[in-house]
Amino acid sequence: MAAVIQAVSAYEQVKSRLAAVPSTWLITGVAGFIGSNLLETLLKLDQKVVGLDNFATGLPGNLEEVQGSVLPRQWGKFRFLEGDIRSLDDCRQASAGVEYVLHQAALGSVPRSIENPLATNETNITGFLNMLTAAKDAEVRRFVYAASSSTYGDHPDLPKVEDRIGKPLSPYAVTKYVNELYADVFDRCYGFKAIGLRYFNIFGRRQDPNGAYAAVIPKWFASLLRGEPVYINGDGETSRDFCYIENAVQANLLAACADDKVAAQVYNVAVSQRTTLNELFRLIREQVAIVAPEVASAEPVFRDFRAGDVRHSLADISKAKSLLGYQPTHTLQPGLAEAASWYIGRERQ
Repeated sequence: MAAVIQAVSAYEQVKSRLAAVPSTWLITGVAGFIGSNLLETLLKLDQKVVGLDNFATGLPGNLEEVQGSVLPRQWGKFRFLEGDIRSLDDCRQASAGVEYVLHQAALGSVPRSIENPLATNETNITGFLNMLTAAKDAEVRRFVYAASSSTYGDHPDLPKVEDRIGKPLSPYAVTKYVNELYADVFDRCYGFKAIGLRYFNIFGRRQDPNGAYAAVIPKWFASLLRGEPVYINGDGETSRDFCYIENAVQANLLAACADDKVAAQVYNVAVSQRTTLNELFRLIREQVAIVAPEVASAEPVFRDFRAGDVRHSLADISKAKSLLGYQPTHTLQPGLAEAASWYIGRERQ
């Protein structure tokens, strides 16, 4: 397969339109992995951006990296607010004068939610409702929020289709489903239309490899580079639909600029390809072995399955394709190849 699929015209049209007529955006969780990538893309399109973050999981270094990747005049269009979505006042301040909201702030991680469901609920439900209320009152043009594939819960069907979900398997999944319920109610009660993007295992540059709740891809890169064991929960045949960050950025911009008739809905954001953890390990090992040949013979350490995890995940992305014009530009392998330089560079600084 070619390294990068030809970019679809709908996304190019949106970027051209935004560059020609700049708007003002709010990104919550702007110092996080996805938020900082959205910031970089919007600034390069000469948009004005307000960023809100409390650095609970976001990193100042992510913002510094964005600053180094854009022109000084573009960085001058960014205004950062250190604040918390659990504060309605902070949300109102951030939403003032904004046309588009990309709501990425959340406490992620299934294991974290099992260990501390109260904190997850406070951020992901109370914080979400604060942002939704503030955005509605500020009369923003569009509210796009990070939903989650965890909402599918124990529903057995593959691929996952937006209108068929099961029972949640973790407190985190409950919170992300409640987000969708609130978004739907705000449309019914107030006519305020929000679009939810059900992310499937997003990965890429600025994804933190450290900490107990680090995502599997950056964690495995770091472990191999550090000569540490790579742990796989279960037998390694658990599968996921891994989605490169550029695809998530595209989906956010398409959703923000979508017509009202396709708003007030949720969309899967993925590539519609399933990869087992065993296959993923081999692909990451190949990338790391290019710069560290000694890891070519490394093998993973298997341990017990993890509570709250679904066995298999695969997205049907036909709805996002037909209604938003979404077309993923990177499948797993080219995405890993691009991300590898960032993961490896970070470890070797």
